[in-house]
Amino acid sequence: MKKISLFLAALLLTAAVFSQQDSTQAPYKRFPGFPPISLLLPDGKTYFTKNDLPKDKAVLLMLFNPSCTHCQEETEAITKHIADFKNVHIVMCTPMPLDSMLAFREKYKLTRYKNITVTQDSKMMMPTYFMISSLPYLAFYNRKKQLTGTHEGSITIEKLIAKFKN
Repeated sequence: MKKISLFLAALLLTAAVFSQQDSTQAPYKRFPGFPPISLLLPDGKTYFTKNDLPKDKAVLLMLFNPSCTHCQEETEAITKHIADFKNVHIVMCTPMPLDSMLAFREKYKLTRYKNITVTQDSKMMMPTYFMISSLPYLAFYNRKKQLTGTHEGSITIEKLIAKFKN
C-alpha cells in the first residue's frame, strides 16, 4: 500500500511539473492564430477586429511608429510594390496618438489602397502580445490566418514579397 501511495504521489508531482506553461514564451508563439485584436480605426470610434479581415487573403500585420525612419521606408516600399500584395491584406498598427497616425496615413496616401487598413493600438496590446523590441514589426499570416513568421526591423521588399509567395 505504501508503494502505491508513493507511486501516486510521484505521478501527481510529475504531472504538475509538466503541466506548467512557459510564461516567458510570447503569447503569439503559444497561440499561432491571428490575435484577438481590437484596433481603433481612423474615425476614432470604430474598432477593427479579426472578424473584419477578408476571408481568403493572407495578412501582413505591421506594427509601426509614424516617426520611425525604418517604418516610413517600409511603407514606401510596400506602396511602390502594392501590386505584389494583391492577395494580402495589410493591417498597419501604431500605439502612437491618433493624430500622428492620421498624418502618417495622409503622407503616404494609404487610403488609396483597399488592401491596407491603418489602425491605432489604443489598448497597447500588440507590444506585449508579440514581445516587440524594435520597429517595424511584421507578422505574416496565411489565408487560414495562421502565423507563418515574424520579422523585427527593416526587411527588403523582395524578402517581404517572398513571404507571401506560395
